Amino acid sequence: MPGQYYSLGDETERVEFKKSTGEIKEAVISISAILNKHGGGDLYFGVKNNGDVIGQEITDKTTREVSQAIGSHLRPVIYPEITKEIYDGRTVIHVRFEGHTPPYTAYNIPRIRVADEDLVMAQDIYDDMIRMRDDFRKSWERQVSEYHIADIDRAVFERYLKRAREVGRITFDNEDPESVLNKLELANGDFLLNAGAALFVDCGINDLQMAKFASNERITFTDIRRQTGSILGLVEIAMQYLIDAMDWRAEFGGLHRKEIPEVPVDALREAVINAFAHRQIESGQSIQLMVYRNRIEIYSPGAFPERITPEEFAEGNQKAIRRNKLITQALYYSKDMETFASGLKKIKTLCDEAGVKYEFQKEAYGFTVVFFRHCGEGWGWSGSQEDIVKDNVPHDDPHNVPHEETLADLIETAIRENPRTTRAIIAEKAGVSVKTIARELKKMDHIKYVGSGSNGQWVIEKKPE
Repeated sequence: MPGQYYSLGDETERVEFKKSTGEIKEAVISISAILNKHGGGDLYFGVKNNGDVIGQEITDKTTREVSQAIGSHLRPVIYPEITKEIYDGRTVIHVRFEGHTPPYTAYNIPRIRVADEDLVMAQDIYDDMIRMRDDFRKSWERQVSEYHIADIDRAVFERYLKRAREVGRITFDNEDPESVLNKLELANGDFLLNAGAALFVDCGINDLQMAKFASNERITFTDIRRQTGSILGLVEIAMQYLIDAMDWRAEFGGLHRKEIPEVPVDALREAVINAFAHRQIESGQSIQLMVYRNRIEIYSPGAFPERITPEEFAEGNQKAIRRNKLITQALYYSKDMETFASGLKKIKTLCDEAGVKYEFQKEAYGFTVVFFRHCGEGWGWSGSQEDIVKDNVPHDDPHNVPHEETLADLIETAIRENPRTTRAIIAEKAGVSVKTIARELKKMDHIKYVGSGSNGQWVIEKKPE
């Protein structure tokens, strides 16, 4: 009807409306206030204060002026996502922004969001934020690494940059790695910061262990692998491992066949990305993927935030708490991660829709996401003990065919690969204690340790007939 407008709802502490880009200064002030309170939000040009969309004439120059105003007058610098959107035939500019190094200032003044107002920040709050930011700048992520920009995996970097551009979260034209990585605060000149090295260098900063078990217990292996590399490279490896390990079923619609995984692939990917992005990297511990007969576990070292439950994040009732802010920010630009603590909520939504049971497990020194297998309708398995095959039958083998690989086989393989390996290294690969490895070795009469200490080595003799 004439006189009526499409409404975007009310302004909130995270959402601000401006009638036109003629209010660009006020917009930058609102962005700084929202960043200081919530770490991110949304701003629209072409919308009245009450949420009515009135639109405005928009050209490429218009969006460039918005980007330049934010870049020139907001400190520290952020890289917002600026898009044109159409509501009921009227065009608006949507600015989605995020930042994790408060306090932010607009035109040299810090402000903070209270309801839909942008108030000048109190001095004591500003001082507290400065102290927190200084501590953040001393973090592991921001320390200069031993790696140069020339050390990055160019294929991984180029795929990352392509994704970030396709989703519109990186808009600068330069493709030179030094320029891009310095703009993303992942490098200092020619040297990568630790965050940049973790993301893009094929090195030992990141460690991934993957294993499949023949039963629901961590006893008999059917496969075990260990990889090091860049975060983005290891995510690809981890996802392929899980895709290959899962069961799939086919649904037919007319002439078309659709393959359905027992656990949603996007939910698994979300858990893998979060495991790398939020882990305590300085601990040196591995990300672990463990595929059992009845479940898949994805473990990340680094305790979950105190006094907060995973379920609060899954319900969308908590704002983001990020251990590795530079890494998560970079992954946000490529849309490998979303903002506003949405990872666990996405896992919950995808699993609920697919009828897949899941659990979030807080541990003393880590966090595990568990996906239960064969819980979806139509899989013919309820999760009961009656439906579990014998423990010595691996998931990928035909039923009733015994599987020969045991812990003893794994130990022998590790020694053949490296005769100077240690019990501790074998134990870590096997996911058991050093005492367990020592007990097993005592039973293996054909394996001897010759020499002493680090100068000795394992010798495998021919087994008696």
